[in-house]
Amino acid sequence: MSERQSVLALLFILSELLHVCSGDVGTAGQYPPPYLPTACYGNDMSKFPSSSLFASAGDGIWDNGAACGRQYFVKCLSAQTPGTCKADQIIVKVVDRASRNGEILVLSTIAFGAIANPSAAWVKIEYAEA
Repeated sequence: MSERQSVLALLFILSELLHVCSGDVGTAGQYPPPYLPTACYGNDMSKFPSSSLFASAGDGIWDNGAACGRQYFVKCLSAQTPGTCKADQIIVKVVDRASRNGEILVLSTIAFGAIANPSAAWVKIEYAEA
């Protein structure tokens, strides 16, 4: 293998290891329990991820219910209060339709707390389908 091929192979491997969310930008809020019934699964709690990382889809991604079951990478970008965002990127599963206007995703309390300080009302996020 030539030196050029070795460098290209190394760059390819590094790019696979360093997955970074690169998607659309929107806002996310949070909602507390009760989470049932949902527009996607009714009262079937077995469709929820065991991690409790789930969300309701806003009008921008709801797509007449086609969003049900989709998974999204979500990362907090900014908030009204500096220092609100955490560095973590999570994957959430859509289990419901958001009843709020203007938010692309409304995250479960646990999902929101994984990316931002839970005292925030909303945050600006970057999201992409997983």
